[in-house]
Amino acid sequence: MRSVHTTNFPDILQQLGISLVVSTYQAGKLIVLRADGENINTHFRMFSKPMGIAANRERMAIGCASQIWELHNMPAVANKLEPAGKHDACYIPRKLSITGDIDIHEMAWGQKDLWFVNTRFSCLCTLDSKYSFVPRWRPPFVTALTPEDRCHLNGLAMIDCKPKYVTALGQTDSAGGWRSNKANGGILMDVETKETISTGLSMPHSPRWHDNRLLVLESGNGSLGMIDLASGKLETITTLPGFTRGIDFCGSLAFIGLSQVRETAVFSGIPLTERLEARICGIWVVNIMTGETIAFLRFEDAVQEIFAVQVLLNISFPEIIDWDEKLIGNSYVLPDEALKDVPQERVSRI
Repeated sequence: MRSVHTTNFPDILQQLGISLVVSTYQAGKLIVLRADGENINTHFRMFSKPMGIAANRERMAIGCASQIWELHNMPAVANKLEPAGKHDACYIPRKLSITGDIDIHEMAWGQKDLWFVNTRFSCLCTLDSKYSFVPRWRPPFVTALTPEDRCHLNGLAMIDCKPKYVTALGQTDSAGGWRSNKANGGILMDVETKETISTGLSMPHSPRWHDNRLLVLESGNGSLGMIDLASGKLETITTLPGFTRGIDFCGSLAFIGLSQVRETAVFSGIPLTERLEARICGIWVVNIMTGETIAFLRFEDAVQEIFAVQVLLNISFPEIIDWDEKLIGNSYVLPDEALKDVPQERVSRI
């Protein structure tokens, strides 16, 4: 799983004090991008069809084929990983929620709950241990809760830890109805008002509220744009050499996922495939104020698509454990009250 990158990419990560977590469901991998001297260390972990990621310094959720993994950062474990002193975070599995095959797309932590896009049932959901999922919102034009992917609801933007904007590939109410006008049938909606703000978008994904602006990836054009909330018009900031999907920010820099997308029924007839015969898979760093490409990492061979991109702030070299029996079997998380009863010499070894 080779990759090449611009020489300045490691410096950018080091100067910002960040790392990136990227999902690729086609390859069944979670990829951690970490600066390691003059190179980017691409660290792969196995998950079943990983797509949406919600991550911060304390925890991480990963939406997979029929379940959601929740991992917690255990700094004490990071201190014991080899090589000594290199890792500054270690995310270890703590909980697994079985959802069934609901085609989980974007995810985000709310004030109390983990919110996620249930694309197959065309709704926003949260979790409850008694149920596969709890439907919390769906577009008003979708008249039934049924696993038919009626509008291909996919993107989720949060404001103040609450769902605010979503994207869908069509304002349609039939099984797979969005497919007939996928090239320019996409929409962006306000969750709170249930109003459609913008129409005529080409396969929109990954809406984000950042720096008091509503940004969105118009994937069918391979671009990053800004939505004018008053008019609903999309202003293109930059056009990139791949299917744009997955984005996160650090200041004025956007880290954007690009996918090759093959000539299949889903991706045929969109502006991107007509504009570019050869498309690229990787992570592009873009200045959102100017649209200038600052750096990039390009995957070769095995990795052909990217779904989610998450910035880990103030974490430069994390580890993520998928299922390491020995490490999980010897790592314990206890309440602070209980730790008072553990001898100090034992605490340092746990």
